[in-house]
Parts: sequence; structure tokens; C-alpha cells
Amino acid sequence: MSIEIRNLIHTYMAGGPFERTAIEDVSLTIEDGEFVGLIGHTGSGKSTLIMHLNGLIKPTSGSILVDGLDLMDKKTSLKDVRKKVGLVFQYPEYQLFEETILKDVMFGPKNLGLSDQEAEERARHALRQVGLADESMYEKSPFELSGGQKRRVAIAGVLAMKPTTLILDEPTAGLDPRGREEILSLIKRYHEEEKVTLIMVSHSMTDVSRLCSRILVMDHSRLVMNGTPDEVFMNGDRLMQAGLALPPCAELAERLRGAGFDIPADAYRPGELKQAILRSLGRGKSHA
Repeated sequence: MSIEIRNLIHTYMAGGPFERTAIEDVSLTIEDGEFVGLIGHTGSGKSTLIMHLNGLIKPTSGSILVDGLDLMDKKTSLKDVRKKVGLVFQYPEYQLFEETILKDVMFGPKNLGLSDQEAEERARHALRQVGLADESMYEKSPFELSGGQKRRVAIAGVLAMKPTTLILDEPTAGLDPRGREEILSLIKRYHEEEKVTLIMVSHSMTDVSRLCSRILVMDHSRLVMNGTPDEVFMNGDRLMQAGLALPPCAELAERLRGAGFDIPADAYRPGELKQAILRSLGRGKSHA
């Protein structure tokens, strides 16, 4: 399922004294099955952009097509769009409200019109997908859980709706290192197993370098970079202009290249950089 955005503009409070353009002439296509990272400093337009993708807000001008459905067409059912595009907001655990974990995850599927039985089957499957396989806990209140477990329940509530595109806004925000790693592993596994289109908004250059096949960079309401991690991280100066820093390994690789080491552009992850340094020193993999 592809997403096509053409000449998108979004202006808040248009015509008023506090008018502000949050999205300025953005065009891009996201192909079926891609894992895309969306990065940018606070206020760059990331959150405004993703809220357009399932019709939560409408653009001031421009067009958005989701799987061929034109979101600007009054005949398009936003309910149909939201069946296809699932959006997990930052700190989604704050939206938990049902008396049990199972009921909370069932809420979305029931809202789509599924029967109680179908909704429960989906909910149980989604909870297993996020690593909550102990069914004895499903009748507990979600408010009894740890922060990381609450995040998993909230994500399961979106997965239970079986979207073909999943958007995650800062999915590891506020979690400790262990919780961050668990959520990132969950996301990676889900993408690999379900082959869905996945868009992850993040401030972490390390996270997007590890997981994403394409990176979109927003700066002052505009899309300023759109490419593979190799292409984006080779332009450290432009990232700095956008208020961003290279991942630590990519920064080290850039410095080593500047010092004359033969370090390839795609050596921006720890294991790859280690092997590239060893090869450059003439030691090869056998000494890793």
C-alpha cells in the first residue's frame, strides 16, 4: 500500500495574527513495505505531517493518496483510511482507559464493527505479538503494569486493528534503556514478520540508522533530505544545519575517512564500522 503526498501545505490559524505554516510544500512517496524514519528537531513539522496520513487533520492545500484513496475527496471514508493506517501517538499509554488489558486492546477492533469474538481473537493475537503472552494477566487493569508493559498494551491496541501501514511517533520516548531496546526489537520483528509499511518518528539517529531503509529529514516545515541512511549520513553538514547530529558510529566513520582511512559510506553501525576499521588496518575479519 503506497502513500503519495503532493505539494502538501498546512497552515495553523490561517489568516489570523498567529498564523504559522507547519508544512511547506512537501512531496514524497512511501512504497508498500518500506520502513521509513522521519526525523527533525522539535517544531520541524514531523507530527503535523503524520497526522495527515490517516485524516486526523486536513491540509491547507495539496493532496494525499493512501492506497489510491484521496483524503481530500469528500467521498472518501476516513473510517476506511484508518483501517489501513494505524497511528501510535507519543506516550500512547496515557490513552489506556478500559478496566482490563484485554478490553482495552479489543476497543479498536470493536470500533471497526467486529463482533466480540473476532475482536477478542485479534486482541489476544496482538498481545502475543508485543510479547505479552501470559493470558493470566489479560484480566488485570492496565494501570497495574510497568511503563514498558503499558506501552506494549497501547501498541497492541493499534496492531489489533491490522493496519497495512503503521506510524509510530517517538515509540521509545520516556523509557529506560531496557524498555527502549524491548520496544525497538518488537518493532523490528513486527515489520519483518508482517511486511507492513512502517513509519517511525524519532529523535534518535542511532535508532533510525539501525532499523530504517529510508530516512526523511524535516527542517523548518520542509522536507530537506530524503534518502537511504548512507545518503543521509554522508551529508553531516546538512544534518547539522537541520539541528541534528550524526549517529556516533557515522560521526566516527566520517572522521576516520577525513584522516585517510578507507571506510565505506555504509559503515555507520557498530559491527560494520569495526570490520571496516580492521580491514583498513590490514587485519581483516579473522582478527575481529
